[in-house]
Amino acid sequence: MKQLSKLQTIIFLAGAVLMVVGAGMYVLGVQTASPVIFAVGAVAFAAMQLQQTYLGNNPTVRRLRRIMSVGDALFILAAVLMLENSFRFLLPLFVNNIKNGYYLYVNYIHNNWVVVLLVAAIIEIYTTHRISHELGKEAKKL
Repeated sequence: MKQLSKLQTIIFLAGAVLMVVGAGMYVLGVQTASPVIFAVGAVAFAAMQLQQTYLGNNPTVRRLRRIMSVGDALFILAAVLMLENSFRFLLPLFVNNIKNGYYLYVNYIHNNWVVVLLVAAIIEIYTTHRISHELGKEAKKL
């Protein structure tokens, strides 16, 4: 795996901390600033993780990196849904233009950022563990 520079590592860790702080603040009731904090953290985390490329030929690690990219996209989607949940930019479009729009909005958007965040976190934990394991096996072969 290509290692991140010192600045990239700091941005990566700061993004992870901002995501945790943003999600925690949102749960504790600070719903105006927390989605923005979470979104900044998610973008920083995902951008730095995408910078960390794999230069080897192991197909398992390549597959896991692609799955990890899906997790990064889900973190950003969770941030967008959290922003929507707080500021309700799309609610008027649903209510005014779609039959049973409020019902659909509540079913598909309201608080679903939690589910997307959970799926993204599970994907990240799994892929991180498996990539570490695969790289360890590769190192033993050399």
